[in-house]
Amino acid sequence: MRTITIETDGKDQIICLPKDMEYKDIHELEIFKDGDTLILRPARPSWTSLADQPKADPNWLIER
Repeated sequence: MRTITIETDGKDQIICLPKDMEYKDIHELEIFKDGDTLILRPARPSWTSLADQPKADPNWLIER
């Protein structure tokens, strides 16, 4: 197991992930706490973000 340091920036705490643990092409993470364990994972689109997607052509099924 590896350890990293925690830095403080105002009211926030900051951690830096080691290069071999980086999330490539990921710009947003979900974070949650389970006891004294913090869990990070790539943020997943929510169902509410579906409304922001382009609308399908109303005739898309007819063309099939």
